[in-house]
Amino acid sequence: MASSMSLKLAFVVALCLVVGAPLAQGAITCGQVTSSLAPCISYLIRSNGGNVPPPCCNGIKSLNAAAQTTPDRQAACNCIKSASASISGINYGLASALPGKCGVNIPYNISPSTDCKSVR
Repeated sequence: MASSMSLKLAFVVALCLVVGAPLAQGAITCGQVTSSLAPCISYLIRSNGGNVPPPCCNGIKSLNAAAQTTPDRQAACNCIKSASASISGINYGLASALPGKCGVNIPYNISPSTDCKSVR
């Protein structure tokens, strides 16, 4: 009986470690970054720099709020670089100005040449 109880306890502890590990390593995923910034794509491709669509700013603000640690910010930066490289026609001047237009300060420029390892 004690053996069965200790086996169940070990299973529960292992399950908690598996489930909690992604949270401890960082909460930002590329899927989260992509879905947060998807409303910005048409603005960055077809716009001449007018008003930023509210869903785009909402996505930027929620992503910024979620990326509170250095690893999270670096992960978000890498995801943004990767996603933007796969979309042709992005106006990187608009992309760099986007956080400021939405009232958000991020510690890096949105550019294909950004060194995400230097993001703090």
